[in-house]
Amino acid sequence: MAIKKRFLTLALTLALLFGVAACGASPAENGDAQADSGSTVEASITVIDQAGRSVEIAQPVERLVSGFYISSSATIALGLSDRLVGIEARADERPVYTLMKPELLSLPNVGTARDFNLEACIALYPDLVILPYRLRDAAETLTDMGIPAIVVNPESLEELVAMINLIATATQTTENANRLVAWIRDTHAAVTAESAVVADRPTVYIAGVGSHLSTAPGGMFQSDLIEMAGGINVAADLPGRGWTEISYEQLLAMNPDIIVLPSEASYSVDDILNNPTLADLTAAVNGSVYQMPYTYEAWDSPVPASMLGARWLLAVLHGNSPGDEFMRYVYEFYAEFYGFDGLG
Repeated sequence: MAIKKRFLTLALTLALLFGVAACGASPAENGDAQADSGSTVEASITVIDQAGRSVEIAQPVERLVSGFYISSSATIALGLSDRLVGIEARADERPVYTLMKPELLSLPNVGTARDFNLEACIALYPDLVILPYRLRDAAETLTDMGIPAIVVNPESLEELVAMINLIATATQTTENANRLVAWIRDTHAAVTAESAVVADRPTVYIAGVGSHLSTAPGGMFQSDLIEMAGGINVAADLPGRGWTEISYEQLLAMNPDIIVLPSEASYSVDDILNNPTLADLTAAVNGSVYQMPYTYEAWDSPVPASMLGARWLLAVLHGNSPGDEFMRYVYEFYAEFYGFDGLG
């Protein structure tokens, strides 16, 4: 990760000195969201983030920047959308923002995990910045400047829950977090109970967004989704906790029963089925190649709604088509935590 060093110039340093001093005094222009009913706003809260960093956060948090679509989705589900003053790039590619609150699309963006815009983030006078693990150095830089920044890294179900609780503690929205976590745990329990009684566990290959030769090893959240839905991740033995490139030879040797494309894949099911190199794969022979829906957001990612992705996988992996009951789960979830239903 390359963070541009031009912020170290004298001119910007002087600007930061004035800007950071003003951060605590700048009121949120759209801070309608409040701490949970009945809670007492403390002067500051110290949390341990998912990079193991101790971060002190002055209260209340009224100006929030999220540099990661996964943390953005979590903040919205926690009722914090009115406190967001900056968001990750490409927000217009996230259907859930348009459906729930189109105003989010007009917020200043702070770049991506690959190209984070530190100066743009600082210019928003945030009370708190939420960044992915990949940007932990940027988080440290911001914190050293007096702008609290926490790192999130939800690559398992428990880490997803921990991320939600971390953000809720930092923003004093724990009551909302308790409801959200209860829904996640209840849905997870229901999915695993249903998958436990399935006799056959198909082998599954989940492909990456940019390439069908990129896959999720056992250390990634996507592997957890496959397992809880009653499948076996053929790439589970690969090392690491990030998307991993493999060869055609490796994919042919894995020979999955089912191939799943992520919601945001840049290629199609037909691209896989019509690829002559993959013609002999069991999944291709049986036509068992599926793409996760993208009506709302990427359910294969560790967003709060990922348990809907687990329910979708549960149906698809075991020869069923997600039907009216599944859509009821979808509508109820987005109605309760995002404020809309029956859309898409």
